[in-house]
Amino acid sequence: MKKAFTMIEILISIAIISVLTAVGIVSYVSINKNARDAKRRGDIEQIRTALEFYRTDNGYYPSTGNGSFTDVSGLTGLLSTYIPSIPSDPKGATNPYMYQAKNISSGQYYGYCLSALVEGTGSTSCTAYTGYNYGTKNP
Repeated sequence: MKKAFTMIEILISIAIISVLTAVGIVSYVSINKNARDAKRRGDIEQIRTALEFYRTDNGYYPSTGNGSFTDVSGLTGLLSTYIPSIPSDPKGATNPYMYQAKNISSGQYYGYCLSALVEGTGSTSCTAYTGYNYGTKNP
């Protein structure tokens, strides 16, 4: 009589492999979301630092034209001197980082709000841009 695996043993093996694969995929997706969110938070901090250097040199923050939110890629005044390149969202241009100059006095801006859309939980004091859940501001 030949020794072989029974149908039950094969089905149990397939079930175990399926469960392990599902757990691995869920963990992988979660890790990717967390990594993208960490990059977003780092990018916002990098832009914030460049804005603070800009203000130190000029006495005010860059303008957005009419004081409304704009894509940070429009902050070309920061390039080369304060930041090598304007960071972009890791998922592409569908949810760009947003910037709003605030607190205008004598045609110059003395505050700002930076916003990003994170995939996880966002906790911030500046989410004035519709749908965005992470940001920073000064003051």
